Amino acid sequence: QVQLIESGGGLVQPGGSLKLSCVASGRSFTPLTMAWFRQTAGKGRDPVASISWHGSNPYYEDSVKGHFTISRDNDNTVVLQINSAKSEDTVVYYCATSTTIVNGSPDSRDYAYWGQGIQVTVSS
Repeated sequence: QVQLIESGGGLVQPGGSLKLSCVASGRSFTPLTMAWFRQTAGKGRDPVASISWHGSNPYYEDSVKGHFTISRDNDNTVVLQINSAKSEDTVVYYCATSTTIVNGSPDSRDYAYWGQGIQVTVSS
């Protein structure tokens, strides 16, 4: 059974930093592309960033460029570093992975496996 476990969420002050991690596990499971999405109440999941199997060519949604950094600590772990946190970053973040897409994708339909979601709250 494939599991994606997110950690690192919580409360951060405006202008502060927070690191989200996601570890993927499962028998005979190779997470290729890994990504982060976010979802506000009543809306769909929007892409934040994705990263390829090789950790290259990261994709960033325009509003997070220069503000978020996605990386892979190892084959099964993806990290989202949030810097200069803003109030609009207050949402639930979801980790996702694809076992078929290699080079990253902002399309949620490309991801078969999802984490449970983790809340990030930016507030003073």
